[in-house]
Amino acid sequence: RASLRHRLPPTGEPPPSPDSPAERMLAERFATAYEAGDVDALVDLLTTDVRVAMPPIPLEYHGRDVVARFYASVISETQAYNLVPTRANGQPAFGVYVRASAGGIRHGTGLYVLTLTGDRICDITRFDASVLSWFGLPRTLPTAIQRDVDPPVR
Repeated sequence: RASLRHRLPPTGEPPPSPDSPAERMLAERFATAYEAGDVDALVDLLTTDVRVAMPPIPLEYHGRDVVARFYASVISETQAYNLVPTRANGQPAFGVYVRASAGGIRHGTGLYVLTLTGDRICDITRFDASVLSWFGLPRTLPTAIQRDVDPPVR
């Protein structure tokens, strides 16, 4: 039970209803900030006690300041990312793709699952690219894509 309490998101405000305007807006703001490499905007969406995990890697990042330093080291305004929406376990999620070269193919790098509380993100779990197909997402994208498509339901 202690381990489970540690892994579960903190109890606080309830999350927005699934697929509600509030949930879609928060997920869209996350995707926009990530794609723009805007770490400050990304961090503004997080709770103070946010957790980032990347199973099966046994590392976790806890707290907004630590997570901010982590994201500052892995995303930038010069790197071209595309986030493609989907859902995982009823939560908003994104397939994450990075461009290999200018105008080139975008390669899937993973799946991010967001856990929300109120109007903030309290947990981000990143899975490796091998799970993309489970969510109807391709391993590569030929060009930039738009997020305004209906995500597959999982």
